Amino acid sequence: MQPIDPSDFRLTVAPMMDWTDRHCRYFHRLLSPHARLYTEMVTSAALVRGQQLRLLEHSQQEHPVALQLGGSDARELATAARYGADAGYDEINLNVGCPSDRVQSGRFGACLMYEPALVGDCVKAMRDAVDVPVTVKCRIGVDDQDDYADLQHFTETMLGAGVEVLVVHARKAWLKGLSPKENREIPPLDYQRVYRLKREFPQLTVVINGGISTVEEVQAQLGHVDGVMLGRAAYHDPYLLAQVEAALYGEPLPERAHMLQRMRPYIEAELARGAALKHISRHLLGLYQGQPGARGFRRTLSEGAHLPGAGWGLVEQALAPQRVAA
Repeated sequence: MQPIDPSDFRLTVAPMMDWTDRHCRYFHRLLSPHARLYTEMVTSAALVRGQQLRLLEHSQQEHPVALQLGGSDARELATAARYGADAGYDEINLNVGCPSDRVQSGRFGACLMYEPALVGDCVKAMRDAVDVPVTVKCRIGVDDQDDYADLQHFTETMLGAGVEVLVVHARKAWLKGLSPKENREIPPLDYQRVYRLKREFPQLTVVINGGISTVEEVQAQLGHVDGVMLGRAAYHDPYLLAQVEAALYGEPLPERAHMLQRMRPYIEAELARGAALKHISRHLLGLYQGQPGARGFRRTLSEGAHLPGAGWGLVEQALAPQRVAA
């Protein structure tokens, strides 16, 4: 098993269904050379029973990049983890945080916080199968798990299974009655519970997730935990990644237009492979968030990217007013 360096987890970008596909991750890597990136959740069943190994496709430029798996069958997860490691992923992460009904019906995601022993068995099987780190992403609790003792017991079980990195979304998940969107907003954040976890388990690399949306908030969180995982904020305002990169690692802050131009070789290569521009450009829409002309930039890409023959010229068209504004 490769040794864990907590500094590798200082800045990470959350796995987000329908968002953090390979095109998104390539763009995020340009914005942040140091961030650890995560795939959308891939079910172990899709890889093992469905043999949908195309879901593991990624670019070498994405590294370090982790594969997030969903499942609860230890043997199947071990096989899926092996597929991921063989495909070159730097980490395998187990989803114990997603609250959606579809995920619950498959007996994975946040409902597994009720079954820490099962999660431990799954983690151990995965660790025995691969040499890359196996990590867990969880919530601070689910439903009526209001006591810190529940999270404490879950963490102790993870440590016993060999987990060295725990990513904690600092909200409880309600498994019934709230949509996944509401589960990201309604249950109150409890950062203090995650801080306590780090204090009581100093040997554990703890990464905090949930509601963090500015450079200043990232820096403040790093005074309490080992790493920060950015989610929706990094997607809707991807330039935030470049700003955090500059603050944490001293990288020069690039111009937005320069970042977009650096996407050109990738976009043109993907279009030549048969990809549609709309599948790539949707991840670029927030680049000018909060800037003059942002609405026009989004509109040009949104309205034109789905048209037949849409290519790099459309991106240049969207970018032209931004150059004038700059």
